[in-house]
Amino acid sequence: MTGAALPDRAEVRAMLAAFGQRAADTVPEDLGSLELTWLIAEFEQRYDIQVDLDDDRFGAVRTVDDATELLRAAVLAERAGARP
Repeated sequence: MTGAALPDRAEVRAMLAAFGQRAADTVPEDLGSLELTWLIAEFEQRYDIQVDLDDDRFGAVRTVDDATELLRAAVLAERAGARP
């Protein structure tokens, strides 16, 4: 996984678009818990990274931008040898 590009907003929207088989430009900014759960599972599979979130961190992710930031941090933590 070393050297993998950091996920950006467009990639996160594309992953979310697959949930519900919709166009990326129709993905709303606000995320529900089911969408976020699905996104994390999809991300873990694509990046081969385990994202461990406590309830507070999970609840703090409410938007596509929040999710993008979280997933980017997970990649950076994996590169640094730490788990997010």
